[in-house]
Amino acid sequence: MIKVMLVDDQIILAEGIKSVIETTDDVCVCAVACDGAEAVEMAISHRPDVVLMDIRMPNMNGVAATKKIKEVLPDCKIIILTTFDDSDYILSAINNGACGYLLKDIGSTALLDAIRNAYAGDTILPSKIAKKITDAALMVSSDREIKLKRAFGFSDREAGIAIMLSEGFTNRQIASALKLTDGTSRNYISSIYLKLGVENRTAAIAKIKETV
Repeated sequence: MIKVMLVDDQIILAEGIKSVIETTDDVCVCAVACDGAEAVEMAISHRPDVVLMDIRMPNMNGVAATKKIKEVLPDCKIIILTTFDDSDYILSAINNGACGYLLKDIGSTALLDAIRNAYAGDTILPSKIAKKITDAALMVSSDREIKLKRAFGFSDREAGIAIMLSEGFTNRQIASALKLTDGTSRNYISSIYLKLGVENRTAAIAKIKETV
């Protein structure tokens, strides 16, 4: 049974989502929180497998709550479920540990599938959201990419991925944002490590940040 915690300051919406989840045999609601601060407390006590997290809430917003929950429960999967598709919100949520970002106009079947897929380890980014991340990635300062290409002989794609690495994107998030397979993303990152002369992500990020 997949245990889900709902976090939304609009109780009527949370109740609606709960009623949808309760129609299934493999997913259940273990807790409902009405703001980010309460979500952190409930996550610690209820230890949900998946959290559906709103963004704008009193006391603590969804991004801050996501970060705190992931610090305590690193295996918990957190999906942002909101009405806002602003790229800053999306990037902030993902960089703070969210595994996906959904809009509240999603259908019930798609929502349940997203919960199951997140639990299985997938990144949940509908095409509309993935495009926003891609667009945001393309807006990265060209000066930083030029510096990396000159310093390490990166290709255009490698320079862009190196910037994303330095900003905290995981391999899977890079693959989703740039519409690459997980294997292709890993290959690019391996090539970046080789050109940087490092063996791990921490060293790579440090060297990239030193350069740009």
